[in-house]
Amino acid sequence: MENRETGDMSPVLFGIEGNVGVITVNRPRQLNALNREVLENLRAVLEEASSNDVLRVLIITGAGSKAFVAGADIVEMAGMDAGEAKAFAEFGQSVFDAVENCPKPVIAAVNGYALGGGCELALACDIRIAAENARFGQPEVGLGIIPGFGGTQRLARLLGKAAAMDMILTGRAVGAEEALRMGLVSKVVPEGQALSEALAVASEISKKSPYAVGQAKKAISEGLLGALKDGLRLERELFAGCFSHPDREEGMRAFLEKRKAEF
Repeated sequence: MENRETGDMSPVLFGIEGNVGVITVNRPRQLNALNREVLENLRAVLEEASSNDVLRVLIITGAGSKAFVAGADIVEMAGMDAGEAKAFAEFGQSVFDAVENCPKPVIAAVNGYALGGGCELALACDIRIAAENARFGQPEVGLGIIPGFGGTQRLARLLGKAAAMDMILTGRAVGAEEALRMGLVSKVVPEGQALSEALAVASEISKKSPYAVGQAKKAISEGLLGALKDGLRLERELFAGCFSHPDREEGMRAFLEKRKAEF
């Protein structure tokens, strides 16, 4: 994999494998905890990756085997007043919004702890693949605070109100198999294989029309924000728009000619 960062001391690494970009939160000694420096680097890497036409899929993971991201950095948050906390939440939400609204699909390869801000980062991704040692949770109420990077909203939208209330109000963590049953993750793999499985999924996605993949992501994400009738209207508009794009012509011609499409 080509490393696009200068040295392993960077808090966020960016590597490229073919047409897949791999973003790694790189603070293993702190269990990849999120502070403002990490968030700033993550946003910068996302901007670079989003504008790279070679890349078709992004993967976010954490360095080491113990944690995807164990949460926000409590050392940094402990000294904040209410105004500083609001600004921190606004900034974190803006970064995770950038993950969710990235024009390319984003896969979370979750190894170990995905707690607090780590769970919220995974929730902002489109697909979540968990290693068997993964644990997801929003333990903030035990610290006298609540999730601030989107957890109360994305978890409820993904799992429903009851499951979100259970996880957030108790602060309990769920293991990989329970997360799979809940629909929090799409796949569980042996420990140490989350990234390789994410790369395999990314490879499959990258073979498809990048335009259609982006439009499908938009239809699902934006469609969920409104009523069903509004989502259906958006779907048919995006569906029709595909017929004006070269990928549709290539895809259908390849099907009729019994060959693989080249997008």
